[in-house]
Amino acid sequence: MDVLVVGASGATGSLLVEQLLNRGSGVRAIVRSEGSLPKRLREHAGLSVIEANILDLEASDLARHVKGCRAVASCLGHNLSFSGIFGSPRQLVTDATRRLCAAIEINGPVEPVKFVLMNTTGNRNRDLNEPVSLAQRAVIALLRLCLPPHRDNEDAADYLRTQVGQGNAVIQWAVVRPDGLTDEASVSATTVHPSPTRSAIFDAGKTSRINVASFMADLIGDDSAWSQWQGKMPVIYNETA
Repeated sequence: MDVLVVGASGATGSLLVEQLLNRGSGVRAIVRSEGSLPKRLREHAGLSVIEANILDLEASDLARHVKGCRAVASCLGHNLSFSGIFGSPRQLVTDATRRLCAAIEINGPVEPVKFVLMNTTGNRNRDLNEPVSLAQRAVIALLRLCLPPHRDNEDAADYLRTQVGQGNAVIQWAVVRPDGLTDEASVSATTVHPSPTRSAIFDAGKTSRINVASFMADLIGDDSAWSQWQGKMPVIYNETA
């Protein structure tokens, strides 16, 4: 069975696609332009490319693309430009999450579909009593007010926590929270925690994009990893961070 990936042309998304393909999964990637994917991925026999804006797809078409997938992974994010941060769509990640979950529900799969969302350590897991200093609370409140992408990440995770919830018959989820993203050539040792072990604002760690991709692929393909983190918001750091 296949895995549907959105945000597949991004820095982390393309690495996730490669990880999944290398592990023998078929991948369906929704991208605005096939040319935005690296050539090595476009030429892989296991990749099917769907050229579309996910927010413009008809619900029936999105359900068709999701049908038969054992997992859906979102690496969507906002471009780091003025229009990407302050322009439309301001709720890209949240709206895509809602639409993908609705597409899964339309299909009514016999077995629950895994939904893996890439997020950020700056977003607190409100299901847990995660300690946050007053200073960090103040900075996060300012980010929430001034930077729409931060609020978007919060809302997307909260949708899975509160609307999909625990014990859903057709959707299981995990929200992956990396810290400061870096570029590395290969997978390295990581530590994974239920909550941040350092301040995302004042003592940020590092997480390589390829380690994020590898961990997301583990969640999708490894039942033991999934049983450990399903319905949770694991935080991942490079071991040396």
